[in-house]
Amino acid sequence: MKKKLLYIVNPISGAHKKKSIEQIINQSTDKKLFDCEIVRTQYAGHAFELAQNAVQQNYDIVAAVGGDGTLNEIGKALSGSDTAMGIIPKGSGNGLARYLKIPLSVSKAVKIINSLHYFQIDTVRINEFFYLNVAGIGFDAHIAHLFSKSKKRGFQSYAKLVLKEFRKYEGQNYRLIIDEQKFNTENTFMLSFANSSQFGNNAHIAPMAKINDGFIDVCILKKFPDFRSPEIILKLYTRSLIKSKYYEIYKAKKIELSSDIDLLGHVDGEPVYFGKKLQIEILPKSLNVITGRHRVFY
Repeated sequence: MKKKLLYIVNPISGAHKKKSIEQIINQSTDKKLFDCEIVRTQYAGHAFELAQNAVQQNYDIVAAVGGDGTLNEIGKALSGSDTAMGIIPKGSGNGLARYLKIPLSVSKAVKIINSLHYFQIDTVRINEFFYLNVAGIGFDAHIAHLFSKSKKRGFQSYAKLVLKEFRKYEGQNYRLIIDEQKFNTENTFMLSFANSSQFGNNAHIAPMAKINDGFIDVCILKKFPDFRSPEIILKLYTRSLIKSKYYEIYKAKKIELSSDIDLLGHVDGEPVYFGKKLQIEILPKSLNVITGRHRVFY
């Protein structure tokens, strides 16, 4: 019996014409294995609704065609179900796809789905939100909120915004409880809660993170002098940030955080508002994915 496969295409993410992508998907899908359907999202949150309906209709696989935000919506709907998630990465950073070794080529990504290699990954709940890859507060969240309001997209525009805002951003103080152990962090530049190792574009905030180990990597980057910026960036892209004296990392199953100010945050790169408190909890092996990796994730 053929498996039921639904492709959900976000027509906004990425820079390619979605019509050609849909043609490639249709041509590359193994029709001997699948009865497949391709649908487009029409508004924010629509991917979640479509994926939720697919679970109710007993689809075997729902494939997300878009960036980390699209994957987030679909993963949330599929988490805890028997329906697996496939990935066709068409975002700007594609952090989760890169970590899972999903090719950026549409046809090659479809071949991964054709392979039907399933793997269970962890997901994370943070307040009322859900994520697959990385969430956080601090400078990256500040940039995510500004970038969401910018008319210019793409990595170059993002990089210009980072350079413009870096010197103005002041380190923050937070109170943390990590698996019942209390911490106070001071002058914190960025605080990330990583499920996989990277934000996207191979920028590794948690170099040793494994997405199926039942732990969140709590990554604390302290405010550093301007002249250290090239060094920090190099370490971020060479998986060696753990060697920096400005960086601390902890493994956790549950985290509580409180602040004296309202917290701007991001969840899989999407800007959100957290309020003054965070409660974060790992959901071990709660999502089936079809992936290019065949061994324990590193």
